[in-house]
This record gives sequence, structure tokens and C-alpha cells, in this order.
Amino acid sequence: MKRFSWARYWSVVKKEVIQIKRDRPSLAIALAMPLMMLFLFGYAVNTDVNDIKTVVWDQSPSPYSRELAANFENTRVFQVVAHVGGYAQIEAMLDDGSADVALVIPPDYARKRDRGEPAGVQMLIDGSDPNIARTALSNAQLIVQNRAITLVQERMEKEGMGRFEPSVELDTRVLFNPNMESIVFNIPGLIGLIMQNVTMILTAFSLLREKERGTMEQLIVTPIRPLELLLGKITPYVCIGFFSFCLVLLLGSWWFGVPVKGSVPLLIALSVLFLVTTLTLGIFISTVARTQLQAMQIAFAFILPSVLLSGFMFPRETMPLVIQWLGGIVPLTYFLEILRGIFLKGVDLSALWRDALGMAAFFLLILAVAMLRFRKKIE
Repeated sequence: MKRFSWARYWSVVKKEVIQIKRDRPSLAIALAMPLMMLFLFGYAVNTDVNDIKTVVWDQSPSPYSRELAANFENTRVFQVVAHVGGYAQIEAMLDDGSADVALVIPPDYARKRDRGEPAGVQMLIDGSDPNIARTALSNAQLIVQNRAITLVQERMEKEGMGRFEPSVELDTRVLFNPNMESIVFNIPGLIGLIMQNVTMILTAFSLLREKERGTMEQLIVTPIRPLELLLGKITPYVCIGFFSFCLVLLLGSWWFGVPVKGSVPLLIALSVLFLVTTLTLGIFISTVARTQLQAMQIAFAFILPSVLLSGFMFPRETMPLVIQWLGGIVPLTYFLEILRGIFLKGVDLSALWRDALGMAAFFLLILAVAMLRFRKKIE
């Protein structure tokens, strides 16, 4: 048995260092990935739910109603984003995600408060995200209970000891997901996440396989233009991705019991747009990477941040504004809003057009960049 040789050992080390230096993309990923993950996890992973978007419909404008609304607004949990004038506005804002909670103060609120009678207020909660719904429900009940106790104590001090009924009562109604079941919220998100990961990895290796097999040169000498080649490579995978999407959609609805409340044709149309977008993103990765290993590294470097930034695991409202902006460049962010809107709320395109437009803009941008990089590689 040969003895261990430090000379041979160091020769292998030097060889590997030279190889790593030549493979700069992998070295950059290895050094930058931990910093990026620490930054994203440190800011994006936040289980505290704050600044829940709240709208107020005050039908009894008075110091009493303004005081009650201020009790909600003064907390870090609720953030009053608008004052509305009817249930139609409330419904529209809950549908398109502009609001998560609506506080409705009835017309007789001030009169009952003057008489010392129990005055009821209503809270409508978007239950599509159970975490936000539970936080809003528990904190709203606590705020109203504390306010009622304070009013009772004030009246007892003025009129002497006695028995008084609570002066403020809260009537809550959870919409879209009344039982606040996590599975109803998670299944649409899982469908989007699975389709993104599968389709992006499929095409991330597409151009690289052509290079490794030696067929890229044959394609270059043909009259095929870059756009024709890229779209031609995407099209078969769109069919595969669409078939896979239909399978997971049927399984999610049938096995897990999460029905689609909205338009299925609209869901399919927007899903095709999402599939084309993620497939194009995979093509872009294949133009950046030099090997299939690099392509896999870049793909996973994109997948994990997209899980955090898209709102799949944690509400985007709890993240710093800069992190929310970063989530705007992730197509999964828009698709999750579309999936949960159609699955849970049954909304139509009027409530989803912003997300559809954002996804289309990302597709056109990434397609243009992929074409530019592919043209440079040909040259």
C-alpha cells in the first residue's frame, strides 16, 4: 500500500483551484448565495402579521366612530388604507386584494352610544389567508373588548356602582374561507410553485444539451432566427407543462377538496401565460450558464427566493418595502394572486388584470434579454 504523499495531495489541490478559478459563475454563486439567503431570510421570514390593510365604512360620523376607528389605526396590526361608502366598494377592494379587512360602523352607532345601549359594529375579513384572518379576528375582538371595558368603567365612575352591559359589540364575518383552513390557502400556492419549478428546470437545460451533443453548430448554420429557435424550443414544453398543470389542478380540487370558485377558462388562459413565462425564464438561464450544473445552481438560486418573496409562505405585507419590490420581479408573485383569487374568491379579470399585466411584462422582458444573449452567443 502506497504511503500518503503530500506532494500528490497538493498537486490535486492546485489543479482543483485552477479549475474553480476558471469556473467563475459557480464560484460567484457559491460566494454570493449565502449572503443573499441571509438577507432574504432575515427580512422576508416574518411570522408577525402587521399593517393589515383595513378600510372603514363610517355610517355614523361622530367623535364616537372616529375614536373607534382610531383605536384600530393606532395599533401596529391594522392600517387604515381608505374610507369607503358602501358594501360594493368593500367587496371590490377585498376581491382585488386592496384590503384584507373592512370595519363597518352602522348608522345608529352614535345614538346608541349616547343612550348607553350596546352598539354593534361589523368586521368583514378576507379569510383566503388564514394567518392574516386569525390575526385580524383576534386583535379586533381584543380591541373592541378593551374599548367596551373602558366605557363601562367610565360610566361606573360617573353614575356610581352598578351593572352595565358592554357598550360596544363586534359582529365578525370571515369571507372566502370561513373556517380559515390552511389547506384551502396552501393548495393553490403549491400548484403555482410546483409548475414554476418543473417548467423552469425543463428548459434550463435545453440549449445546454444542444451544445453538449454538438448539434448547436448545426442549428447555427441553418436560416433559423433566434426568436424562431427560442419559441420553437418553448412550445413542446408548454404542452407538457399544460398537461402537468391540468393534472395537479384536478388532483388539488378532487383529492384535497379545494374547488375552483371562479372561471376555469380564465384560470387556464392565465396559467398558459405563466407557463410560457417560466419556460422563457428557463431558456434565459440556459443562455447564462455554461454547463448543466451551473444551470441547476442558477435555477435553485431563483427558486428559493421566489418561495419567500412571492407570498407563498409569508404575507408580503409584513415584509419591508424593498423586499416587496423585489417580489415584484418574481412571476410567481403575480400567479399566486391569480390562483388564490380565482380559487378562493371567484373573481374575474377586472380584479386580476394588474397581475396578468405584470406577468406579461415579465415574459416580454425576459424573452428580449434571452434573445439578446442568444444572439451574442451565436456571434
